[in-house]
Amino acid sequence: MIKEVSPDWERSYKSITFIVTKDCQLACKYCYLVGKNAKERMSWDVAKKTIDYILNNHSFFNEEAVVWDFIGGEPFLEIDLIDKICDYIKTEMFRLCHPWFNNYRFNFSTNGINYNSEKIQSFIKKNITHLSIGITIDGTKRKHDLNRIWKTEDMERGVVPNQSEEKGSYDDVVKNIPLWLEQFPGAGTKVTISSADIPYIKESVLHLYSLGIHEVNINCVFEDVWKEGDDELFENQLMDLADAIIDSGYYQDYACSFFTEHMGKPMDCQMDNQNWCGAGRMLAVDAEGNFYPCTRFAQYSLRSKKAWIIGNVRDGIDKNKLRPFLTLDRCTQSTQECIDCEVASGCAWCQGENYDAADTPTIYQRSTAICKMHKARVRANNYYWNKLYRKLEKEGEREAFENNKPKSNAPKC
Repeated sequence: MIKEVSPDWERSYKSITFIVTKDCQLACKYCYLVGKNAKERMSWDVAKKTIDYILNNHSFFNEEAVVWDFIGGEPFLEIDLIDKICDYIKTEMFRLCHPWFNNYRFNFSTNGINYNSEKIQSFIKKNITHLSIGITIDGTKRKHDLNRIWKTEDMERGVVPNQSEEKGSYDDVVKNIPLWLEQFPGAGTKVTISSADIPYIKESVLHLYSLGIHEVNINCVFEDVWKEGDDELFENQLMDLADAIIDSGYYQDYACSFFTEHMGKPMDCQMDNQNWCGAGRMLAVDAEGNFYPCTRFAQYSLRSKKAWIIGNVRDGIDKNKLRPFLTLDRCTQSTQECIDCEVASGCAWCQGENYDAADTPTIYQRSTAICKMHKARVRANNYYWNKLYRKLEKEGEREAFENNKPKSNAPKC
């Protein structure tokens, strides 16, 4: 009997990430993967041993469902390996009568450059019922090409190109958006904001809507890149965006994760003390067969700290090395100022960035580089909802909106 997929299965799922390659066609300026290279590629032997270890240890991996996540670099550079991995996962889950059989998803975040290739399209058609693919497009051509540029041979040698020599990737990505939306009509894109592209937020979100993308998941980088005055510029852009979304009626059918009602409130240490990040409850494996609590603890993700390895495909997971992650919550890693903050809800963090930015090799020191940007977002968010509800109440449409408003599927790391 084939198990019916429950609509609520994602409440209890394991996220397992294969770092299939550390190579990418692009050299995005805000990318946290500081150690990308063309040499470290996963072998079939490492992938198979990973799958065998996980599927044969159900007492440890006992979640109701699983997301098999593939990242790089650019994961689709290794489509042949990925295709083989996914076929093996499916046949093994069937052979073992595994509880995850028919309760799984293959997940990809791609730059979209080779999305229309024959091999990738063949893979999509074969796995479409258990597949989630997000293409990253940052907005307008101006904003996208500011950061998401093609890698060059000079870059691989450590030579930084002049801005006039940079080649943006917008045109190479946007041509594949119609095909992607045809196959995944409810898909959302992920937009990253850094200091340089704050002036283009409003126009970029509206541009993505015009391409037919109904959900824009957008966030500021967690690294300490923010300049004096960035928060004010950020707030003004978000307020301008709020005006455009409300005045043009986009709020009825489109979503932007910058605006959410569940943000900007104080948090209780008992009732609201979860860890934002899933590090430790996820599992990542690299080309060497090393296990990590998430990909941000692999060496190619870290600027100044050593990789935090919790096991490998030969010996399995060392639970003592994993244990610190299972004790993480908001209060164990936050300063008293963060704990008492009146707008704490919705203020995100990345566990890997916490570790990388900490004064010592600890995961219990929360990075606060994003603090002023969060507060600016809260002020703009309050403006958005106050304006929207005034409009709806004036027009007698608030109840209808409450019953039918689009729900964001913004991923939470």
